[in-house]
Amino acid sequence: MNSSGRTEPAVPAPAAILYINVSRIGDTLLVTPAVRAVAAHWPGARIHLLAHPKRVEVLRHLPFVHRTGSITKGRARFMGRLPGRRYDLAFVCNTDAPLVEYALRVARRVVAFRQPDEALNRRLYRVVEHPALQTMHAVDIQLMLPATLGIAPAGKALAYRVTDDERRWARGFLEQRSIAAARPLVGLQVASFPTKAYRDWPLPSFVALCRAIQARWPDVHFLIFGGALEKSRTESLAADFGAAATLCAGRLSLRQTAALMDRVDLYVGVDTGPTHLMGALHRPMVALYHGYSPSRVLRPLDHPCVTAIDHPLADRCTPEAPMADISVDTVWQAVEQRLTTSLQGPRHDQ
Repeated sequence: MNSSGRTEPAVPAPAAILYINVSRIGDTLLVTPAVRAVAAHWPGARIHLLAHPKRVEVLRHLPFVHRTGSITKGRARFMGRLPGRRYDLAFVCNTDAPLVEYALRVARRVVAFRQPDEALNRRLYRVVEHPALQTMHAVDIQLMLPATLGIAPAGKALAYRVTDDERRWARGFLEQRSIAAARPLVGLQVASFPTKAYRDWPLPSFVALCRAIQARWPDVHFLIFGGALEKSRTESLAADFGAAATLCAGRLSLRQTAALMDRVDLYVGVDTGPTHLMGALHRPMVALYHGYSPSRVLRPLDHPCVTAIDHPLADRCTPEAPMADISVDTVWQAVEQRLTTSLQGPRHDQ
């Protein structure tokens, strides 16, 4: 049924598909199961995936995407002005009118979530009602767009691909610092971004957890991930552990960070973009979730080795509830179990 309520025949198999998702790192990765579903449904179609200029790199090299590119709502106003529609079908994950209008200029049919402008909705091929906040998992929300065309999921795991060159770079990075043989190798993400700082587990809790890991495995080495915004916290943590830690925060590209994440025996992090990135790598991980953004709507799905730890008041608190309510002992128990299992096998890169 289209936006006017009329029943229409199934969309013909498209040759070229446009997918637009302009968002932060985590939300950029959360759309990958939906794009994979579209690719599986129409394996002969060429998919062009557009994302924010600072996030598009996480989508490169996906086997089901033919081309990636960048777009912003500002640039979208000036794009696609030449006559002719080069896409048979477009999906738009955003409610920014310039992005939807660009898709309408370049695609014969456009599927999107309901827009604030009803005149814009009437121009869409399919309009999907966006569910209320925290009522569905973020992956399932994105799968609603292809589902309106009868497209079934092709798995719900997030997708990311580390290239062979990136694996060699990561190996060299560790060898140059004489930590390639360190085991366990543990990755840490201690902070979310500033507008979601309520998701941050206290730094003293991270220190206490690392002390417990070090007591159990004296040869452990910590890779401290993050960006420049949490510089004071990551530098403080690195200083606490001296030669047993390498500070990567603010010093690597996103893809370099992912290549190193792919080498760790375990990752421990709060709910933020790099944690979604780690979830796409399918490596052992322990992720901490605030009660206002519980794991049931954000944790990695179809993941073989993740432990999600929720705030004790999951679904029953405001952002003011402190993450310190998640005890060090609770996280340590999950970490010990995951690391013990991880260390029973060979290194991931061997």
